Amino acid sequence: MPELPEVETVRRGLTPAMVGARFVTVEAHRPDLRRPLPNDFAGRLEGATVTALARRAKYLLAELSSGDVLMMHLGMSGSFRVSGEGEAQTPGGFHHPRSEARAHDHVVFHMSSGARIVFNDPRRFGLMLLVPADQLAEHPLMREVGPEPLDHAFDAAVLARACAGKATSLKAALSDQKVVAGLGNIYVCEALHRARLSPKRGAASIASKAGGPNERAVALVDAIKAVLQDAIAAGGSSLRNYARTDGELGNFQHRFRVYDREGEPCVTPGCTGVVKRIVQGGRSTFFCPKCQR
Repeated sequence: MPELPEVETVRRGLTPAMVGARFVTVEAHRPDLRRPLPNDFAGRLEGATVTALARRAKYLLAELSSGDVLMMHLGMSGSFRVSGEGEAQTPGGFHHPRSEARAHDHVVFHMSSGARIVFNDPRRFGLMLLVPADQLAEHPLMREVGPEPLDHAFDAAVLARACAGKATSLKAALSDQKVVAGLGNIYVCEALHRARLSPKRGAASIASKAGGPNERAVALVDAIKAVLQDAIAAGGSSLRNYARTDGELGNFQHRFRVYDREGEPCVTPGCTGVVKRIVQGGRSTFFCPKCQR
């Protein structure tokens, strides 16, 4: 599933084509994705202008002049393609030859910017909902989402407080969207390696008995922010289905330190360990048992 860096990369790619543009025509080629599309989906979008395009956790949020917010989630295999209409006037340099109709092109936005934005989702785990802006914060999918890891307000004290008293592993805690938003299997593994913390370590071990942060919490927050920033700069990863909106693949997977590197040497300077794979919560975890303690 695309994680925070991939979704942020998509947001940045869609922004030039969507923000300030009006939905001219909306095509819904099927009535549902993971959930049914909203009633009168096309009618509620057509004529509305996108005033802002934000991201919250792994959700894209298009704020509309109508007062609604178009909430979008890529699911496991969803992606957007952006192409121009007629002359190469597509904002943001996303011009591509117009593709043939595809079986998994489920939603198409024709924008007043001249952009044609196609949502493709073979597994149909994606999501598109329309939510009144004044109800967004209390929407069931939004109200319990944890802090944004790249916000200045997210620091060691915040993370320690969220983990204090937890009986679960550190890997499981970081994967919980109520603890921190947008992290998934890839970037949790990578952040834990940078912080030299074992994924099997108890989550509560990054907090003092009083719930304050210790040096592990400080190192972990620094690692989370660094790995996310590096991944965004690299355009995200391209594992299996993910591609950027311009059709190119992200290249952060070439910089993985542990993820999907089972049996390979640890890249930590001076470490002679070998990357190991274990299963936690039904998901593969990659780590170095020698330098991650």
